[in-house]
Amino acid sequence: MAGVDLNDMRRGSDLIKRGFARMQQGGVIMDVVDAEQAAVAEDAGAVAVMALERVPADIRKAGGVARMSHPDMVQGILDCTSIPVMAKSRIGHDGEARILEAMGVDMIDESEVLTPADPYFHIDKKAYEIPFVCGATNLGEAVRRVHEGAAMIRTKGEAGTGNVVAAVTHARIIEQEIQQVMGLDDKGLDLAADHVIDRYHVLSRSSTLPGTHEVTPFGAIDDDFKASVRDVLSDVRDLGRLPVVTFSAGGIATPADASLMMQMGMDGIFVGSGIFKSEHPPTMADAIVLATAHFDDADKVAEAMAMTDGAPMKGDELETLEIRLDQRGW
Repeated sequence: MAGVDLNDMRRGSDLIKRGFARMQQGGVIMDVVDAEQAAVAEDAGAVAVMALERVPADIRKAGGVARMSHPDMVQGILDCTSIPVMAKSRIGHDGEARILEAMGVDMIDESEVLTPADPYFHIDKKAYEIPFVCGATNLGEAVRRVHEGAAMIRTKGEAGTGNVVAAVTHARIIEQEIQQVMGLDDKGLDLAADHVIDRYHVLSRSSTLPGTHEVTPFGAIDDDFKASVRDVLSDVRDLGRLPVVTFSAGGIATPADASLMMQMGMDGIFVGSGIFKSEHPPTMADAIVLATAHFDDADKVAEAMAMTDGAPMKGDELETLEIRLDQRGW
């Protein structure tokens, strides 16, 4: 295998983790809470399922501290489906993430839908053998997560609302900032890297003691740290997109919503409450998969909309929400 670095092919390498994430490209990943819902997802053609005890709409309604799902529940989903299984950990909660990795889930979502555990930092995802997906509302967030080892980025949207406007907002902002980075020269890229890195100083800035040493889970904030962030930005400039697949999530409730996000350049769709809070989940699941696969064919999307049996989930105006989940994370 001339020209191939075999170290890149080892389990846990960026190449393998990003490659797994890329295998989901063009598809729909569905939140499921039990074997019955997992069967609905698999039968509809979902590329993967996200195992969690409650769909985001119910997590939002219940309030309180939302933690990772019980291992027995996650294991039940692992045992009953043949497609990849993902599961959520809290932001910054290595304990939960290590449990999920040990259980054999295929990908971890370090998710703002659950209550954040660390007010300063996300998980060091490069320290894990399995891939992570993380949410982002702008390019700076996305670059930080990729620098930390995320193999997939998703718009945060506003999960559990059935309202696609936040997902659209985040996709628009990320694309706008990608276009800005594409126009930067090397000096401008250095300034952009400094801007992205600035958020990592948050812990040291909270201290009132003298000294300059800064502690992060990702190592010292030194020249190598900056070079790593700059490399991600350089990839964005060269590729005209993030160097990892980018899905849309948060508020997708109809086949038309799924088509819209794919038309905006997303690589795939996460959906949960939008299916299982509709009047007829199996038909809605089929319809969203169809609309995602044929997002640029208006006749097919219209066919998908006509398939929907009963009303979609009711949905919420964002202005009425007590808690904005998309504002969690940093």
